Amino acid sequence: MVVGASSCYASPLCTWFVAACMSVSHEGGDSRQAAVALQSGGRSRRRRQLTKCSSASSPPRSPSPPPTIQALVSSCLDFGPCTHYSNSNSNNNALSSLFGSNPLSLNRHQRRLNRAASPSSGGAMAVMEMEKEAMVNKKPPTEQRRVVVTGMGVETPLGHDPHTFYENLLQGNSGISQIENFDCSEFPTRIAGEIKSFSTEGWVAPKLSKRMDKFMLYLLTAGKKALADGGVTEEVMAEFDKTKCGVLIGSAMGGMKVFYDAIEALRISYKKMNPFCVPFATTNMGSAMLAMDLGWMGPNYSISTACATSNFCILNSANHIIKGEADVMLCGGSDAVIIPIGLGGFVACRALSQRNNDPTKASRPWDSNRDGFVMGEGAGVLLLEELEHAKKRGATIYAEFLGGSFTCDAYHMTEPHPDGAGVILCIERALASAGVSREQINYINAHATSTHAGDLREYQALVNCFGQNPELKVNSTKSMIGHLLGAAGAVEAVATIQAIRTGWVHPNINLENPDSGVDTKLMVGPKKERLNIKAALSNSFGFGGHNSSIIFAPYK
Repeated sequence: MVVGASSCYASPLCTWFVAACMSVSHEGGDSRQAAVALQSGGRSRRRRQLTKCSSASSPPRSPSPPPTIQALVSSCLDFGPCTHYSNSNSNNNALSSLFGSNPLSLNRHQRRLNRAASPSSGGAMAVMEMEKEAMVNKKPPTEQRRVVVTGMGVETPLGHDPHTFYENLLQGNSGISQIENFDCSEFPTRIAGEIKSFSTEGWVAPKLSKRMDKFMLYLLTAGKKALADGGVTEEVMAEFDKTKCGVLIGSAMGGMKVFYDAIEALRISYKKMNPFCVPFATTNMGSAMLAMDLGWMGPNYSISTACATSNFCILNSANHIIKGEADVMLCGGSDAVIIPIGLGGFVACRALSQRNNDPTKASRPWDSNRDGFVMGEGAGVLLLEELEHAKKRGATIYAEFLGGSFTCDAYHMTEPHPDGAGVILCIERALASAGVSREQINYINAHATSTHAGDLREYQALVNCFGQNPELKVNSTKSMIGHLLGAAGAVEAVATIQAIRTGWVHPNINLENPDSGVDTKLMVGPKKERLNIKAALSNSFGFGGHNSSIIFAPYK
């Protein structure tokens, strides 16, 4: 590895190494004297060294002895290139590479380190003390900041606000129906959790509404609804430090419709393409557009981890708050891929249910007659806030975010690991992050998509982690709204928080003939059930082996 001269000069190890080299070149001379000579400064000294280097690098008029290590070190101290030494024998070349020849100047901190490294001032011990003092001054110990949920926004097949959405879940209503957005008569799957009525009026400017992909429109409306739900009016917003307000709302698929339309236009001519097709197709632009609208200058990006996207965004947002990088974060996910290319792609994967004649019965997690998942669309957004910040403005606190974790199966693109090792590890790390025991988790909103392998592997992992908890109840929101892909985790987080707030957990519909080995005592039945939730876990897993678990609890 090539080390720059400045880094060598700042390092006590390099200082004493050079001194040792010099003592060897003096055939046993005093290494302490060599080190002192190395540390001595002054302009006249540097001029003499530079003169030696320059004269050594010029063509010799008469034969001269090969360059010494001491001369090489002298040339390096002036941080100037010395062609003679760079062209000399291999040993000297190695040293030249080690000490470098970049023309860099020493800053004040480096000069202090050099003086501290000299024998007269205590050497390396002084450097260690300085660095230790700097670390203490830089990061004073603080108590961990707590993160709470103060607002929620949704766009789903079962409602456009958290209350309506959760009431429909509690009643066991299904949002899955025949696809109406396009002619899908030639497809083997013709059903989905499609949003039938959607309006951006009052939320998004008309010009943008005409040009944006639906995933961005769902994101913007759900994000602004979360602010409204959290009581963040213009007056309240004016009091926020916008440099500490961020947006982290991801998408698994991004603007597929905008990109698909651009490809169709390109078949005619590039001149027919929407000039916004590239920015409006990227997954990050939804978060960016919302931040521009709000003027929020804090953390802003998107994460795309397939169907685990939302949980990744929520946990990372919470971490930004915990680390003090933000006080307020809008986070979640959005997807809208119920279009020909989206439907066709998942059909090609052989992942979708084909129960077209009975759409409301198609999504049936853990049921032995399931035949694949049902696509859904929409968005879910949480307003996360640092506890003291929320209390100061008098916000209503819905729940507290305790922690979470991510892992990777490192096994297969679409299939879960056979022994569920990645999921178990994820859950265990989430519990450790949240500081809660297995016994405290008494509600789980499962990923359960209604696929043969996925449902069973998750169930086995849950039994492994929580099987001894007699109070545990498990359900799947997807039985009623289908799989919202990158938005699934956020929408299910809203359902989890609503369960904490109301004391009711929604039913599992269509669980008529449970898989062998599935204990129905752990499952919520076909009707809503009362549950005093101590702590709740929400799972989301995605293609690529992405696992995520997040934990919420009542605020106390």
